[in-house]
Amino acid sequence: MKAFFTISLLILSNTFMTLAWYGHLKFKEWHWFARLSLVGIVLVSWGIALFEYFFQVPANRIGFKGNGGPFTLIQLKVIQEVISLLVFALFTLIVFKTETFRTNHIIAFVFLILAVYFMFKK
Repeated sequence: MKAFFTISLLILSNTFMTLAWYGHLKFKEWHWFARLSLVGIVLVSWGIALFEYFFQVPANRIGFKGNGGPFTLIQLKVIQEVISLLVFALFTLIVFKTETFRTNHIIAFVFLILAVYFMFKK
């Protein structure tokens, strides 16, 4: 149960992170947002990223083996990176319709999934 909860929190965390890091590239289409200075954009992104931390920190605390969770620190990091890339890929396809995924991108994702497999292999 802790593993499922940890992964769910990491998915939420990375959704907010992706929105904070890359969402502003799409938000510029909104008139009020387009007038913001770079400092204003950074502040909006920080506001969004705050929610990332509301999910990331509990995910790591709950999931970490040292706190009674199922994952080592290295496993948590690999899981987080794969989730981050998957969330980013979905975000890119849904929000930025001009981006395309090619065969080499798919192969790279397969290798990332293999990295997770080998990370958990005893």
